[in-house]
Amino acid sequence: MAEQQVIVPRWEWRTFGTHFPDVEVYLSRLTPTGVQDSDELYLISATGDTVKVRSELMDIKLLREVGYAGLERWEPVLKAPFPLDQEHVRAVFDALREAAPVLERETYTLDAFLAELVAPHPGLREVPVAKRRVRYTIEGCTGEYTELSTGEWRTRTLAIESEDLEAVASAVRTVGMADRVNTSYPRGLGALYDGEPPRYATIDVGTNSVKFHVGQPAGEAAWEALVDRAEVTQLGEGLAESGVIAQAAIDRTTEAIRGMVLEARSHLAREIAAVGTAGLRQARNRDAVLEAIDRETGVRVTVIPGEEESRLAYLAAVAGLGTPTGDVVVFDTGGGSSQFTFGRGREVAERFSVDVGAARYTEAFGLGGVVPQAVLDEALATIAADLGRLDGRPAPDVLVGMGGALTNMTAVQLGLARYDPDAVQGTVLDRAEVDRQIGQYAALDAEGRRAIVGLQPKRAAVILAGACIVRTVMDKLGRSQLTVSDRGLRHGLLVERFGTGEVEALEHR
Repeated sequence: MAEQQVIVPRWEWRTFGTHFPDVEVYLSRLTPTGVQDSDELYLISATGDTVKVRSELMDIKLLREVGYAGLERWEPVLKAPFPLDQEHVRAVFDALREAAPVLERETYTLDAFLAELVAPHPGLREVPVAKRRVRYTIEGCTGEYTELSTGEWRTRTLAIESEDLEAVASAVRTVGMADRVNTSYPRGLGALYDGEPPRYATIDVGTNSVKFHVGQPAGEAAWEALVDRAEVTQLGEGLAESGVIAQAAIDRTTEAIRGMVLEARSHLAREIAAVGTAGLRQARNRDAVLEAIDRETGVRVTVIPGEEESRLAYLAAVAGLGTPTGDVVVFDTGGGSSQFTFGRGREVAERFSVDVGAARYTEAFGLGGVVPQAVLDEALATIAADLGRLDGRPAPDVLVGMGGALTNMTAVQLGLARYDPDAVQGTVLDRAEVDRQIGQYAALDAEGRRAIVGLQPKRAAVILAGACIVRTVMDKLGRSQLTVSDRGLRHGLLVERFGTGEVEALEHR
């Protein structure tokens, strides 16, 4: 390969979207350092690096490293004029991670290269892009705000790059884009050219589990789920006794979130919204936990009040069940707290949160194994006292329950060897089934519970306490049955934060 000018690799961050009002306000205070219009041709494969033709040069950048918050270190390795010799052609296919075809020419003009090598190749696409780039200096980094069109679509990108990873991360925070997911040109352009809808992710960091959701707009006020799962990390393990979150629990939770961020990136999610609930509200070392999560994953978790948690859960529940008529009570019971929202249709009349969670009672009464009746009665009495705010209220027309305890109890009722959110959603759980499961769990140790079909093994220790909370809520609200909602805080957060999603404009030619 011909000797090329040495260019230092740079850390890069980029996001795609139609409108960035906060960024535009910030940039309006800066003086542009340059403006450039260009027509470029990107060559895109499923897993390839950046390969494009600009100004009649073949331009290749290779991804060398992925760092904090998904920032990527890219190294320019080739800027070669056409015609390309065979060595350069093979470098193109290496960068695209595709096998090079048999090369029948010593050199290739651009037309010959595209017609004979790219067009017939099943793993490659040509994506023409028109750009107008405006450059800025942002906190010592190079920034570009670009208007681009490709195919039928028109959108914008914001990019920030520097040799210094920390400088890029700081600049991204400065412009208010820390929650946006870094998306490289090859990945973002491919999705845009195909007309794929924008995708967004939410993370709910709870006391017992971390819930993760990726969705994309699917028509007016509707979302389609691409990923919806939970991982038990027991963040609140030992919290009731010590008042702090243990390092082992921080590590488990951080590792789970790191995996969720990678999954969000693989689905080209544009933004991640993350919230924390009761365990983080209660922990004395909350700030240290949030800092660790940010440092290790790049995700900033916002700890929300219990009342906000209940409001978002209510919106998700009633929307997912077709907006029930009459008086509705939605409760969401988790590892550290339970949220209650009273309303009628979509209108919320009252909401509150109480420190009634499965992890707390499991630790206090030893409910993780075989439990004598006397201990079970004592636990039920304590839960009833702690749910005193429900006393004397009229029975609602509809009682909706959500949270890990209820979805697991429903999966047990249905005998689901593999969890099916669509099967769980809208299932009716009655008092007799709740009592049956309480008796079943109390008679088994954790190992025995893990063998129950439908029960997530990591919930074996806390499921009895969760079932006791469910039964107590049903008793106090005078309902012999409830409707289970698989939708929860993460779904309400998706709608609240992202609305109906960004929509790229159709290019009118």
